[in-house]
Formats: sequence, C-alpha cells, structure tokens
Amino acid sequence: MFARYAFARSHVPLTTPSARIAAFNRVTTTMRHFSTAKKPPTAVLLTNMGGPETLDDVHDFLLNLFSDRDIMKLPLQKHLAKYIANRRTPSIKEQYAQIGGGSPILAWTQKQGEAMEKILDKISPETAPHKHYIAFRYVKPSTDMALEEMKKDGVQRAVVFTQYPQYSCSTTGSSLNELHRGIVRAGMEDLDWSIIDRWPKHPGFIEAVAKRIEAKLQEYPAEERDNAVILFSAHSLPMSVVNRGDTYPSEVAHTVHQVMERLGQKYQYRLVWQSQVGPQPWLGPQTSDAIKGYGEAGKKNLLLVPIAFTTDHIETLFELDLEYGKEAEEAGITGFKRAESLNDDPTFVQAMADIVKEHLQEGGIVSKQWYLRCPGCTFDSCGTTREFFASKEK
Repeated sequence: MFARYAFARSHVPLTTPSARIAAFNRVTTTMRHFSTAKKPPTAVLLTNMGGPETLDDVHDFLLNLFSDRDIMKLPLQKHLAKYIANRRTPSIKEQYAQIGGGSPILAWTQKQGEAMEKILDKISPETAPHKHYIAFRYVKPSTDMALEEMKKDGVQRAVVFTQYPQYSCSTTGSSLNELHRGIVRAGMEDLDWSIIDRWPKHPGFIEAVAKRIEAKLQEYPAEERDNAVILFSAHSLPMSVVNRGDTYPSEVAHTVHQVMERLGQKYQYRLVWQSQVGPQPWLGPQTSDAIKGYGEAGKKNLLLVPIAFTTDHIETLFELDLEYGKEAEEAGITGFKRAESLNDDPTFVQAMADIVKEHLQEGGIVSKQWYLRCPGCTFDSCGTTREFFASKEK
C-alpha cells in the first residue's frame, strides 16, 4: 500500500535507473514516516530521588526533600523545611564541592537509559521503539517535566521503573505518590500504566554486583583475599519507619543473601547502614561504627559495597570514599576498598533491559506486594495512589 501511494505521487517516469532509484528512496522515506508516526514509543520512566547537579541546586534539593510529606510530617512543615534547608546548605555544598561540584546521578541515569533503549529495541521488537524518561523527586528533571515530554511524544504505553532495587516508602513510595499527582495534573490517566516497583533479587542485578565485588577483591594479595570482610552498606531508615512496616530492610537483606550465594559464601560479610541524620533512633549498625569496631578488632581488609544504590552520588563518592575512608585509616585499616558502583556497567544495563522486557511480557500492572500497605501507614496518599493503579488491572 505504501509503495503504491509513493509511486502514484511520483511525476517522474520510471524508465531510467536514476528515476527508479529516486522513486525507491521516496518509498523508503514514506514507509519510515508511516511506521514511526503511527507508533509512539513505549515509555520507560526511570524514577529516583535525584541529586543537585550544581552547587546552586543544593538548597532547593534540600528544601524539596524536607517539604515532602510523603516521607515525613513535621509541624509547620513549610517553615521548618526552609529553616532546615538554609541551615544545612553550607555543609552539604562543601561535600558536593569535594566530589566535583555536583551529583553525577543525572549523567549516569541518562547513560543507563540510552543503553537500555538500544538493548530493548533488539530483545523486545514487538514493543519497540522504546524511550526512557527521567523523573527525579527533588530536582530537575521533575515528574511533571517527564510527563510533559511523554505527552509531546504521544506516549500510550508507559512502564514506571524505579531505580531503587529494594522498595521503601521513603524512596519508591514517595516517587509513585508524586507520579500519581502528576498524572492527574497532566490529564494522563488514560495511558496504559504499569510499575516495576522492586527488583531486589533479579539475577542480572545480582550478577552485576557480584562481578564488581570480585573485581575489587582481586586487588588484595592472594594470601589476604579470603580474609577480607565485605561490608554491604545501604542507606539507613529511622526506626519509626521500620516499625511502621517498611519492607526495605528485609529486601536489602535478601539482596545481600543472593549476592553471597552467587559468590559461593566464601567470604565473611555484614550488612550495615549509612547516612543517619538527627538524634532519633535509626536502623543499625551504622557503617562508620562497623568500620571502627572492626579496626579495633584488628581487621585490616574491609571491602565496602553499595548495595541499595545503582549509580555514584554523594553517598558513595563522599560518604563511603572520603568520610569512611578517613575513618578506616584512623582505625588502622590498611586494606580499605570500595566496590565500584554499577553506573553504566554492561551487565547491569543488560539487566535493566531484561527487567523491563520481562515486565512487558508478564503483562501485570505492579507486584502483588506493593498493594499491601504498611500496617502502620498514616499517609492517605499511599492509599489513593494504589487505588489509581489498581483501576488499571484488567
């Protein structure tokens, strides 16, 4: 049909080779136009907290974080959030200055998304073309910006893909609540939505982490390698969130178990928690306390592994590398190392594509686990978000 249309439009006799070539080119162009114009991309919306790209972005990042009522409810929150952001901005700016002047999380997420698209188009041609969009919770590109871009592209099928392997109300939960509000604001309720809300034990993810660990272990002398202690470090949570029923601690622990199984359970290890803020009780043991404790116990070789982050950002580049590196040196730990973050590692990018393909093939909306709210949940937004996506179930 397309060939007939193109040749009918031609006013050039097809009696010469050049005329036939020109006509063929018009057919090809026309067919390409119809094939791309009639099929909008399958959207893969990568959600994450994000990070300030420059030092000038630090204040607004903190302000948006402490204003988020999906993760904390503070008295006079609007005013208190401004106070906390103003108070903490100078010290946080200093930290970002030491890692290059901003967070690299956007650059890494873009690289991951672009590489994932190419793989998906090959391994899932029936849902191609694919296009990634980025929705950060507290910095640009925001959820609204991502949705606006999707609307311009005419997206009809959208997969929300959290970039946190393990689910927490404080991360994925908040992003999904904001997404639901954004969908309503943009009038995009009728899209074919589904969610990849967690993937703590996906084989590709486990393999990528294990390979990073194995590569770093090779840097130890052979006679010391088996005695290295692996410290899996994940962002901590306030105990009030844990006691409310957040699944994050158990899912992180499951990831650690899967990684150690892949490594043959050949090394000693512990799961520890970082980034505690404020005086309230947090999930422990804290990574810094574990480093000091093993230093006092005479351990010389500690390998830190970021197990809940998939890209480098301030928690890896500053906290793990610089802050904890200094504490390890002071504790007499001479073999302190950190496994590289996944970033755009080919094994991990392949895993990302596989996760999306498997999700598309299964045809579900979201995991069954996501529909079950925490037994102590006090956030109305968690309920309305779940009701919306439940309405998408066929």
